[in-house]
Amino acid sequence: MKKKIIGCFLLSCMFCIDVSGQETFKVMFYNLLNYPLEDAVPNREDDLEFILSDYQPDLFLVCELNNSTGANNVLNITRSSISTNYEMASYVSNTSDDTTGDQNDLQNLLYYDSTKFMLEDEIIVPTDLRDFNVYKLKVNTVDQATNPIEFYVIVCHLKASSGTQNQLRRFNMVVELDNYLSTLPSDSNILLGGDLNIYTGSEPAFQLLLQDTNNITLADPADRVGSWSNNPNFVDVFTQSTRTQTGLGGTTGGFDDRFDFILTSENMLTNATITYEPNSYQVYGNNGLSACYNSAINSTACAIPGSEFSFEVRDALHNFSDHLPVTLNLEIDENLLSIDDNVAEAKLKLEKNIVDSEIHIINIPTKLFTEEVVIYNSYGKMIKKIQLGLNSNLKINSSDLVNGMYFLTVPNYSVKPIKIIVSH
Repeated sequence: MKKKIIGCFLLSCMFCIDVSGQETFKVMFYNLLNYPLEDAVPNREDDLEFILSDYQPDLFLVCELNNSTGANNVLNITRSSISTNYEMASYVSNTSDDTTGDQNDLQNLLYYDSTKFMLEDEIIVPTDLRDFNVYKLKVNTVDQATNPIEFYVIVCHLKASSGTQNQLRRFNMVVELDNYLSTLPSDSNILLGGDLNIYTGSEPAFQLLLQDTNNITLADPADRVGSWSNNPNFVDVFTQSTRTQTGLGGTTGGFDDRFDFILTSENMLTNATITYEPNSYQVYGNNGLSACYNSAINSTACAIPGSEFSFEVRDALHNFSDHLPVTLNLEIDENLLSIDDNVAEAKLKLEKNIVDSEIHIINIPTKLFTEEVVIYNSYGKMIKKIQLGLNSNLKINSSDLVNGMYFLTVPNYSVKPIKIIVSH
């Protein structure tokens, strides 16, 4: 009798356990080296496609994009090498005022798997040189309506070069970011990816990011704060330079600096709804060998038998950029909404795809009545945002749109964007 009671007790305990799922997301930040205007190395796109095909990020953060053509090229590469569900945030040229030279051809951008994330907001934090681009994301979980998992992704590129004046400009840029972060709830989840151009962890700009009196304190998940420039003891986190050969564009001099980072808010290291996976921080392509110091990343000094990153990977990285990407994993203890369910719930139909003054959406599922539809132009810039309402049909005025191609989608669902041709 006692055995039966114990068995029933154990069985009941099993059913009481919360069997929530766990999902892991791969993040990559990459300085694209003046893409696409830097053309010293031919067919750079092939190298980027190889890199992304190998790593398969869910979030892809980039800086040094030159123009909308490059932004759309990268989007197409993510779709061909990672997933057709990849989308990009709005491409926006740098708005910051640079009085010392034209820096408006260096933009930041976010690319993301739209089956896993929804882009809720896009914010620009200007400085005297380059913008901080801030993107608010929501994870596409089953219970997102009642228990949303939201976080902010910040992409940045601080002032380059050594010297007191450049340090001061980097610090002043971070002051502007800190002022913005002071407006957010202190428990916000923050992920920052950027080329910080910082030579040591004691530099004021870096110390301000990590200052524990901030409204939101950032942390280095790699836990490798120190004087890393030209210090072989930090070779495992070096990101620049991949090259010693001249004539390829970018910086030469070999592997000797840690300029590229992914930082997180402190809460994401421990107790946030979306957290950093311990020990997942890595410089992609960096085998962590002290012999690689001052060498080209594709050289024999940068690998030994059994090294994680092959010559093929390191050669593609060498050819594409003078920086290496930085990667880490994020985790949640929730289940994602399945692609099939998500698409089924969000299917939209148009009366016709070539329109003049009016876009007519028909047979709208009731599931979408509380949602918004968004219209993007062919460059990925958001043009209109419209509430669907409580009717199965909706007419949208398109008389103010210039002739061309547009895309209509529902950001909160993984529906394939619908192509629209406006022809007046």
